[in-house]
Amino acid sequence: MNENHPTARPPGTDHRGTVPAGRQPTVADILALPVLAAGQPQVVTGTTHLDRPVRWVHITELTDPASFLKGGELVLTTGMPLPDDTAGVRRYVDELADIDAAALVIELVRRYHRPPDALVHACRARGLPLITLAKDVNFLEVTQVVHTLILGNQADAMRRTQRIHEAFTALTLRGAGPEEVVRAAAEMSGHTVVLENLVHQALICEPSGSTVAQALAGWEQRSRARPDDEHTDARGADDLLVAPVEYQGERWGRVAMLPAPADGSAFGPEHITVLERTAMALTVARLIHPTPWERTAHRNALRDLAEQRHHSPDDTHTRFAALGLPTENSRFLAILVDLRTAHEDAVLEARLSQEVRTAGIPALVGELAPGRLGILLALRPSQPWRPVAEQLGSTARDMAPQAVVSVGSEVTDLCSTARSFREASRVTDATPPGQPLPPGRSFHELSDIGLRRLLYELREDTRIQDYTERQLGRLIDHDTRHGTDLLTTLRHYLDAAGNKTTAARRGGLSRETVYQRLRTLERLLDRDLESGEQRTELHLALTALDVLRTRS
Repeated sequence: MNENHPTARPPGTDHRGTVPAGRQPTVADILALPVLAAGQPQVVTGTTHLDRPVRWVHITELTDPASFLKGGELVLTTGMPLPDDTAGVRRYVDELADIDAAALVIELVRRYHRPPDALVHACRARGLPLITLAKDVNFLEVTQVVHTLILGNQADAMRRTQRIHEAFTALTLRGAGPEEVVRAAAEMSGHTVVLENLVHQALICEPSGSTVAQALAGWEQRSRARPDDEHTDARGADDLLVAPVEYQGERWGRVAMLPAPADGSAFGPEHITVLERTAMALTVARLIHPTPWERTAHRNALRDLAEQRHHSPDDTHTRFAALGLPTENSRFLAILVDLRTAHEDAVLEARLSQEVRTAGIPALVGELAPGRLGILLALRPSQPWRPVAEQLGSTARDMAPQAVVSVGSEVTDLCSTARSFREASRVTDATPPGQPLPPGRSFHELSDIGLRRLLYELREDTRIQDYTERQLGRLIDHDTRHGTDLLTTLRHYLDAAGNKTTAARRGGLSRETVYQRLRTLERLLDRDLESGEQRTELHLALTALDVLRTRS
């Protein structure tokens, strides 16, 4: 029983039957060529093997053609030498299959007008594609066209391989970092490329034709299912292509190329070349850029999260899961450590990373900006965050006494941690130098921000500066011109909540003197100091003045 599948133009060929750059033509590609399509080819057996690459075309009228083959040939025959007996036909097909012939094409014009049953059964049993031609075809012309195509592709492949080598050599010579190398690999190959460490955490992912969420979904399980090989090879259309990355003679991790989601086509020699050169460039980059790449990956991930630069929530969850952070059934907390210096403190960053690992707390630690470290904790639902924050805050202040440790609020969704980082940043910005810590704590939090610290956070706002000047400017000018100190009297009066006796005692003045100065203050400020609302306005302005002078 024949399968009788008419051939169609395969994916990746145009109307002239050209083959995409970077791979050998397949049986399906050859059948789509006009020179063969004119013979009305029908696929009788082996329809699932039409993706076999064709290395050469061989015309034969011998009963034992396999002795002249090396494998990968498309065998063309008129059927004239085919044995008459079933055993002979089976032997004929077995020899072709044993030598890994790509396919057998038989013309149904001279000896046969339908394929012999014995030939069909033998080819189907061995998985050898059998194609029949209903019309006469010039086999010599077929050979010329296909060989020209194969040789042309080989020459093109050599030129492309040379360009690949030149591109990666240029990357290496200019000291490109891992992100640039992986990006170049994805652009050259048209496939997504991922760099992972030995524990299968995806540190860098450069998508091509897919999203980060699609590329890294279930990454650890998928990567572990693809064992290491001594040599880079392509195992199948749905498998990863991997190559080892080394550091100082030891295996450090792997770089992986993902199948194209659009067509699922298998990897070719050019993809293997790109990946091997990528691995070599990364090995050199690892020597040039000694900062641990895990730390760099954590920094980049934290910055993108804090600044909400992810394309989608799925991308966020998938990327952090691929870095080993639990993204489900967890509570997240952002902690900032501001070193109050303009340089990076790599020692503190490494120490805090080590501390959370030792404590068994899933977390990412990384530099968000020069002198500012970010920590993202992923806590169990029942795990209290304050002891963890206290431990990390104490460590940070022990190593950098001037550091300000600030904590945001807990969130239950990873994508909401940008809010937690914003809150921690607000606390940091509202903490002036020398601000004492609350009793029994090594960190500051949002509830610590009172009026004075709120004004400190807003100190660069010109509206605050303008308000202060409008409220107190004339008084300050008067004290400057006349050498008086009415501002201090106003401070004592406001601090005493309008109690003149208390204000006189605090200023070491008589009540009569205080009364006189208060009348002068009311005249200069055009204010009624008996009004609680107006006293509040002046108190706000005086507090803002203190904050602005502290900054200066």
